[in-house]
Parts: sequence; C-alpha cells; structure tokens
Amino acid sequence: MKDISIKELKNTATQMRMKVIDMIYKAQSGHPGGSLSAADFVTACYFKYMNIDPKDPRWPDRDRMVLSKGHVCPIQYACLASVGFFPESELDTLRKEGSMLQGHPSMNRCPGIDISTGSLGQGLACAVGMAMAGKMDHKDYKVFCVVGDGEAQEGEIWEAANTAHKYGLDNLIVFVDYNNLQLDGTCDEIMPNGDLGEKFKAFGWETLELDGHSMEEIVACIDKCYASKNGKPKCLYAHTVKGKGVSFMENQCGWHGVAPNDEQYAQAMAELKAQLID
Repeated sequence: MKDISIKELKNTATQMRMKVIDMIYKAQSGHPGGSLSAADFVTACYFKYMNIDPKDPRWPDRDRMVLSKGHVCPIQYACLASVGFFPESELDTLRKEGSMLQGHPSMNRCPGIDISTGSLGQGLACAVGMAMAGKMDHKDYKVFCVVGDGEAQEGEIWEAANTAHKYGLDNLIVFVDYNNLQLDGTCDEIMPNGDLGEKFKAFGWETLELDGHSMEEIVACIDKCYASKNGKPKCLYAHTVKGKGVSFMENQCGWHGVAPNDEQYAQAMAELKAQLID
C-alpha cells in the first residue's frame, strides 16, 4: 500500500479522466462514459493499493486487476501508462491497427493486462479463478474486478459470484459500477437488476455500499476489505454517474461509445482541468 493523500488521489483521478478524453478524442473511437464513471476507484487501486511491478508485469505475487466490463479499458490504460508499464506516448495509439492498446484489453499485447476481456459477464469468472489460484498456492495477492451494472444482467456473473462464496475467496474485491446506464438505455428499462448490493449479499458476499466518486469512501471501503478476514468475497456497490466529470456527458446514454469532436474535446478538457485541487 502506498502513502498517498486523498487530495493527491482526487487530482490523480481527474488527470486520468483527462487522459481518457484525450486518447478517445485522438482515436475518434472508444467508450468515455463508463471509463469516466469507473475512474475514481480504478485510480485508487493503481495508485494506492495494488502491489505491482511495472518492470515485471507477470510477477507471480502481484495483485491483479480484471476489467470485466472490458470496453472501459481507456481508464486502465491511463493508469498503467502513468505508473510506468509503458510509455505515455502509447496512449496516442488507442484502437489503431497494431497498437498494444486495443478497444478491449489484450493480455498478449499490453503489459499490465492480467486477462483479455470484452465479452460481458466473463471477466468476473476469470477473477474468481485468479483468486482461487491464489488461495490454492498460498499467495497473499488481491484480485480486483470491475463489473458493470448492465453486465450484471448476464447469468455467468452470478455463477461466478456463487463460486466465490463457496470457496471463501476473501482475496477478491469487486467494484460494481452502478451508473444505471448501458448501451441503449437505462438498466431499469432494459432488464431491471433490483438492488445489486443485496443480490451479492444474498450470494454470501460481504457488501459495502458507497458513493463511487467519493475518494474518502472508496479508501475507507477498501481498507475495510483489507482488514476483513471473514472468508467472504467483497463487493463494493458503487453508485456512480456515467460520464462523471464532463457536464455534457454526465448521465447521457449517448456517450456510452462516442468520441468528442473538437469543440466538445476543448470543453471537456477545460472542465476537468478546473477540477484539479491546488
């Protein structure tokens, strides 16, 4: 765990959002909405909690990060570049042919990606497997996983959740990015999830509900997960805003997978820059 203040984490999350907007604008392709909603807790993981070594991306004792909602990889790419897994200049190659930074994360192309994801519902199962391997090998690493609320409509999510409970995977920490928007509408309209926090709790998980944009709450909840040794996998049920940080993107389904134009890019970057704390 790294010694970094809440203020520094907040500024870092804003900087990661700026990198997300910049790379999607330059690519004219990508998924800004969900990348921005997940930015705060993904930033906290990479800059404070995760035990990783950019010089040895396959270090067996490293903590793992699985983006089960793989299309929000721009936020992960921004963090990986910033902590040194590859040069930041690579961010300008997002989604280009031959780039290590494809539209969904590829473990065979990009250093720091622990599993290739993109087919919604499958990533949590992979994270469960990693956490189970850690228990079997008597390792003390943590496995972090980001699950989308729209993705939680997939049955495989709940098969994985059941398995995590059966095998007592308290080394698994899952963030549910609950922004209530998916590709073409609200989750409530398309396939209501009900209370996802209560669902995970019913599957035997320790569940903590939080504001997914409060760095104070994020840090407090992750600290609780680290301290809890009750044999239960951990669910951080995070209430978030799709497109968080950019006024015209917030709570707008249309910004699920659209790149900003010149004027929108300038406005977004100006708004985010203004959010940096002196």
